[in-house]
Amino acid sequence: MLCHRRVTFETAPFFIVRYFILIAILGAFLTSVALLLYGGIETISMMVETAADPAFNSGGAKRLTLSAIQIVDLFLLSTVMYIISLGLYELFIDDTIPVPEWLVIHTLDDLKEKLVGVIIIVMGVLFLGKLVGWDGKSDLLNPGAAIALMIAALTYFLSQNKKHQPEEK
Repeated sequence: MLCHRRVTFETAPFFIVRYFILIAILGAFLTSVALLLYGGIETISMMVETAADPAFNSGGAKRLTLSAIQIVDLFLLSTVMYIISLGLYELFIDDTIPVPEWLVIHTLDDLKEKLVGVIIIVMGVLFLGKLVGWDGKSDLLNPGAAIALMIAALTYFLSQNKKHQPEEK
């Protein structure tokens, strides 16, 4: 636990200032909750609209699929904000809170690794939404190439980050 370190006169300002990170933690957490609630409301709205006007054809299926992808995107963004909130809490306040093993964060690199993984998924979902909503006229190559390039860069970043980490025994 980070709180049990000895605080001296010289280190007291740093000890106190680290609690200012609570502003970022609370902001990220509240944003996560807001996105979850909005996603829940959008889910209910989609279900009501589908029940009120069921269109059992390719157009209806396309609209329903696009709505579902957009809702999943909201939930993924909410997850990103939650991971940021939890990660900052673990890094600056208390690293002994009970979390699943895959969510344990001890360093800033751990937090970046978790975030990059979720960001890659969010970008994939965003492009899938563009693909499903494609009208056949607009250009998908440019946004697809941009997303692919970003995913490649982030994957390279993760691979380089892992190379520089010490081996665990």
